Amino acid sequence: MLNYRYLIALYICTSLLYSCSNKYKAFQSRYKFSSDDGSPAYQHLNYWAAHPWKHDPSDSVPAPLRNERRDTLVDVFFLHPTTFTKKKYKHIPNATINDHYINAKTDYSSILYQASVFNQSCRVFAPRYRQAHIQNFYTSDTAMAKKAFDLAYEDIRNAFQYYLQHWNNERPIIIAGHSQGALMAERLLKEFFEGKKLEKKLVAAYIIGWPVPQDYFTTLPMCKDSTQTGCVISWRTFRKGFVPSYLKKSKEIVLATNPLIWSTDKRYAPKQLNKGSVLTKFNKVYERTTDGQLANGLLYVKKPKFPWSFLYFTSNYHIADINLFYLNIRENVRQRVSVMIKKPY
Repeated sequence: MLNYRYLIALYICTSLLYSCSNKYKAFQSRYKFSSDDGSPAYQHLNYWAAHPWKHDPSDSVPAPLRNERRDTLVDVFFLHPTTFTKKKYKHIPNATINDHYINAKTDYSSILYQASVFNQSCRVFAPRYRQAHIQNFYTSDTAMAKKAFDLAYEDIRNAFQYYLQHWNNERPIIIAGHSQGALMAERLLKEFFEGKKLEKKLVAAYIIGWPVPQDYFTTLPMCKDSTQTGCVISWRTFRKGFVPSYLKKSKEIVLATNPLIWSTDKRYAPKQLNKGSVLTKFNKVYERTTDGQLANGLLYVKKPKFPWSFLYFTSNYHIADINLFYLNIRENVRQRVSVMIKKPY
């Protein structure tokens, strides 16, 4: 019985954001392209998981929201999380840029369920990159891991430079990423925004599913409310009372945001403030799924309520960092954009 419950829990956990692998396989034929030297050529739209000049899953809008007014006055540069996860490839540091399965998996998981949250207010740019295999987060070979993450960042850096030169046209911009994408977003903000001219164009940075150490940024503050611009937002979601083993001995001071009240303080936010989650059924919005409160740099929530959630046993909600707060994020992006476009540069 325990094994059965475990398998059901594992299925529910992985399905909360991502659909089954057969779905990804069905879309693989759309991604049959190759690179001459293995590196992305960002002048070609194949190397973008999301781009305004093509139709892609980031354009999708959940059915209940399709009457919204859309006004894409700013851009979002979105960096997807790790989708190179198969154990049999753990000895390979980085994904290839033209892996048909990984590209389909990325587009019909992260781009559909995460990047789409920005499409009411933003043109969405999401580069493909030679992401580091998930094993690099756990290996004791730190030199190898650094090399893998550096290669991933090299691609992202090149994509961002190409975007700036050819498509930005002085528009305000949001930097956003989840997990490995958030790690890369931090580096991008340090190199291109902090203390630079581009900082004035930053609407906000959504660094989700990755820690923001207290001393990481010097001129980019954490957002203190729902309308501040030029600031950073971050959270990592766990079930109330749970502390991951890898954090139990950590003394690092980490900054975090409660996405139900857009504050960095420890006030409790009840589930009534959760305007809606988008889970496996993209066209279904689940209201008041969970609450939220910050503690020790983490966002703690009660067990989410959605159909079949009684079978959802995990205490780590990393995979749903964005999905649980989908409508709150969507509204907040609109709020910050409306403030930003009124500002003189």
